[in-house]
Amino acid sequence: MRRERKAKIVATLGPASSEYATIKALFEAGADVFRFNFSHGSHADHQARYGIVRAIEKELGRPIAILADLQGPKLRIGQFEGGKVTLDAGAEFQLDLAPALGSASRVRLPHPELFAAVSAGQSLLLDDGRIRLEVLASDASTIRTRVVDGGVLSDRKGVNVPDAVLPIPALTAKDKADLEFALGLGVDWIALSFVQLPEDVAQAKELVQGRAGVLSKLEKPAALDRLEEIVGVSDAIMVARGDLGVELPPERVPGVQKRIVRLCRKHGKPVVVATQMLESMVSAPVPTRAEASDVANAVYEGADAVMLSAESASGAYPVQAVSIMDRIISEVERDPLYPAVIEAQHQAPLPNKGDAISAAMRDAARIMGAKAMVAYTTSGHSSLRTARERPMAPIVSITPKPETARRLALAWGVHSTVSQDVNSVDEMVAAACRTALREGFVKPGDQIAIAAGTPFGQPGSTNLLRLAEIWPQ
Repeated sequence: MRRERKAKIVATLGPASSEYATIKALFEAGADVFRFNFSHGSHADHQARYGIVRAIEKELGRPIAILADLQGPKLRIGQFEGGKVTLDAGAEFQLDLAPALGSASRVRLPHPELFAAVSAGQSLLLDDGRIRLEVLASDASTIRTRVVDGGVLSDRKGVNVPDAVLPIPALTAKDKADLEFALGLGVDWIALSFVQLPEDVAQAKELVQGRAGVLSKLEKPAALDRLEEIVGVSDAIMVARGDLGVELPPERVPGVQKRIVRLCRKHGKPVVVATQMLESMVSAPVPTRAEASDVANAVYEGADAVMLSAESASGAYPVQAVSIMDRIISEVERDPLYPAVIEAQHQAPLPNKGDAISAAMRDAARIMGAKAMVAYTTSGHSSLRTARERPMAPIVSITPKPETARRLALAWGVHSTVSQDVNSVDEMVAAACRTALREGFVKPGDQIAIAAGTPFGQPGSTNLLRLAEIWPQ
């Protein structure tokens, strides 16, 4: 089974997509990566879904990536007498550490670390930004505010602080337990929430120890101040537009998305555009035209993947949502303008051997009319550097490691295969030709371009480029 498109689809599993038949249908409809959301469900739920995905992978013979999305810190207010209150614009409202039930004038905020992090003039957002407060003054136990945008506020709603770097680690005790459980299962990617600093990513990578790729979710405006450092230390990035859109003015989100995608393409890091892409399909069998355009725009930008959240996890039409997303991507990539748009965004190669070989292979494939580009890889590095070039020829990745093949299912244009390692250039060329032919990318007489590293099997050693012609097997 091969995809007829280059951008990938991430589908979240949940109550609407927990059965074998449904998950298999999601994969056949176009899902390349399955997301397990650790904000919901038990370890037993995730373990059962993991077993199903791996069984489908074995049945269909295609590597499938699994992304474990950690919850991250959740900042919430306490409870109110009666369960809710109405805050009027212009009124004063206090957040404090007192345990008493809240009222229209105050509520408990059980996060003492926030009190020192905010100052007069900053904003606090409650209930996904529906309520906006302006900080008047704060001390070690009290934050006095004025209500800017009022409304009904109920128990345990979330708190966002868009104007400050919060002294809160990205990994909570729950996250660390979930992380070890997910790594024990054998997931391929760990999504890290609440990233504010590159040090947050470094801490996670120290715990992961290379057992999975670390994908940083960019949902805090503070992360944008050190964006290039965060991209540099991460294995992949997610533009988490839901939380990002709470803390940023909505008019800024599209530009921030483009900036993040462009920077990830510069560094050759897979980038996922996520949240509310086909939101109306939670309850409707077709998306809005604006949603279809949103998915298409991410594909035109060259994003590696687009993601479904509630649409596939809890919506009424999970398989249809994946199918429509697949059709949108395919239609964009058939657009005669698409290659020109991708080429116009092309980033110059970085000064390293991997990029030099990948750029040369892209040029050679174009000049020779090669039908496929084959990348031998152990760690995934060669295939990712090839994907960074955004070639129009398909990328066939060959690796001896199933975990590498699965991880590469997230990368733009990469068709992952698992094969025994090779020991010589002749073996490499023969295996590349055989694989490209078997997977349906070429026929006898076609040309392919091959990138590899010598000595074979040594990660990060890409230094060899070969052209070959396909002969009848």
